[in-house]
Order: sequence, then C-alpha cells, then structure tokens
Amino acid sequence: MTLATKTHRLLPEWHPQDGLQLTWPRPDGDWAPLLSRIEATLERIVIAVSRYQRVLISVPDEATRDRLADTWRACGVPEYQLLLIVAPTDDTWARDHGPITVVDKDNRPLLLDYTFTGWGGKFPAERDNQLTQWLADAGVWACPVVSRNLILEGGGIETDGEGTLLTTEACLLNPNRNPSLSQADIEAMLAEDLGVDRVLWLTHGHLEGDDTDSHIDTLARFCNPTTIAYIRCDDPTDPHYPALTAMEDELKAFRQRNGEPYRLIPLPWPQACFDPDDGHRLPATYANFLIINDAVLVPTYGDPADVIALQALALAFPEHTLIPIECTSVIRQHGSLHCLTMQLPKGTLAPACINS
Repeated sequence: MTLATKTHRLLPEWHPQDGLQLTWPRPDGDWAPLLSRIEATLERIVIAVSRYQRVLISVPDEATRDRLADTWRACGVPEYQLLLIVAPTDDTWARDHGPITVVDKDNRPLLLDYTFTGWGGKFPAERDNQLTQWLADAGVWACPVVSRNLILEGGGIETDGEGTLLTTEACLLNPNRNPSLSQADIEAMLAEDLGVDRVLWLTHGHLEGDDTDSHIDTLARFCNPTTIAYIRCDDPTDPHYPALTAMEDELKAFRQRNGEPYRLIPLPWPQACFDPDDGHRLPATYANFLIINDAVLVPTYGDPADVIALQALALAFPEHTLIPIECTSVIRQHGSLHCLTMQLPKGTLAPACINS
C-alpha cells in the first residue's frame, strides 16, 4: 500500500483514544535484575489507565499472561479493560516500536509501522520491529497497517495535530538512522506520510544516560496546539545547563502559524540521579509524561521537584486529572514513563477489543 501526498494527518496525543499499548518485559531480557521493580511500575500504570480506557499488553508467554490476569483481577481491574497478547519481543519501549497513527481525508485511521533498529543499532530490535504486524495477524487492529522503510521512533516526534512537527536534529538527522537521506529528504517523507508541512527542528538539548540520541519526548512536548512544556536546567554548574539553555532560547524563537510565540511551560530540573551499580547519570525528566483520555500520567522520582512538576503540568492540563507514577526504576534502563507506552487513538483497536 502507498500513501498519497498530504492526504494524511498525524494525530496529537490528546486525540480521543481506544486504549494504550504496553510491552511487558521478558524474564530473560535487560530488565532481569530489576524485573520485580519494573513490573510493579507497569502494574501501577495499568491500574491507573484502566480507569479511563483499555490497555493492550504484549506478554512474553502464557504463564506471564495468566499471572498478570490474576494480579489485576485481585486489584479489581475489569477484565474487559485488558487485552493480553502473547508475542515475541526484545524490550519494553512501546513508544518506539509501536505504530504511529494518522487519519486519511475521511478521518479513517491508519497505522504506520516504521522500521525500528534499537535506536540506530545500539540494541537488538528485530522482534520489536515485527510486533505491530504480529498484532495485526492476531486480529488486534481495526484499521490497516502500512509498513514504512524509514527508520523512525514515536519518541522522536511531537505534533500539534495541525500539521506542525517538533523534533531534534540529533535524532532524526543522526547518521545511525537514515544515513542516505538529507534533511530535505526526511522532511519530504514526513510530509507525505504524516501530512506535516512545518518541522520545528531543535538543534540543542540532550540528557546524559539517554540512548535515543535526544528524543523530543525527553525534552519538550506539545500539550495543546499553542502550548509546549519543556525541561529547564537552572543550575549553571550542571553539565546540561549550556545545551538546555540554548534549547530554551530556540523554543522562545519558534512561532505558531499565526506568528504568535508558543505558550511555554518550564518543567523543573530534578536532582541528579545516578545508577547505583556503576555510577553513571540517569535520564530523569518530567517531560516524559503521558496523555490519555481525561488524565495525564506524570513521572516522578522521589524528588522535591516532583510537586513543582505536577503544579506546572496542572497549568497545561487544567481539565485533566494528573496521576503521578514513580519512575526511579524505569530510568535505570534509560527511559521513563512515556517511553514505555503508545497511545491507540479511536478506531485503531478491533471492535471486540474495545470497551463498549
């Protein structure tokens, strides 16, 4: 199947959703030393999200599926809110191996299955790259899946839902992704696939311990078409300070289509978090929040700045319930809350998978 130019629109995260996608960790995977901790975090996410919508979870085997079903039954999670599918996977980062949803000119959804290479070949990703099609074969999706050769991860792009894309040069222009493509080539492909006609490129911004080459969802996020929440470093002695200050200046210079500046909401800088085993710095960020139907899940780190972050995001989402999710275990594998999840907009889950 081919895509016609400018007939598609990339949906923003706040678009109404059928559900949320998660990928459960394999007991023999990278999470093995922290398996009980990451499972506890994922369980909290499922319990929170299931109050609002369905949760699709890829699980490594039938034993895990049955154990999780028993756990959530004991927690009072309705069975109709859960869809557990046994599928082969490599890791848990559904944001980057999950499908990206667009709608056509008739508002019919389409799932774009981009190529996932483990962030430029850093980690095994063959099974994760095949997961969207695996789920299609299992009858999960209600709309077509279109395979794309472009290497692209969901955490690398943000949209206002109105044709503007926010991203970073360090990720999308990295030679470990699509080395044969120029910036103009990538913009043309994004315009064709996603219907975007404006790309706001951030030149600056990074987090130590980040494996993604500066995914935008760790740095700056659209909250609505006119508002961007972003991380600000106020400590001149922190090694992040120069790059994040330069990023803030870039965001201040960006303009909406009408020429007005964006409403910018700075998010606080948590105290530095370090891996207890080897001492390297971990990528703690409050920008990695998740928007679902009527709620926003916010990563927290047991830090005094947690409350400040929640207060800032309450300004961005006055009509949503904010739900803190403790993520100190998640950053041990160099991601956070948003990285673990992929929203599934209305019309993407098969009717038998949707809570009526």
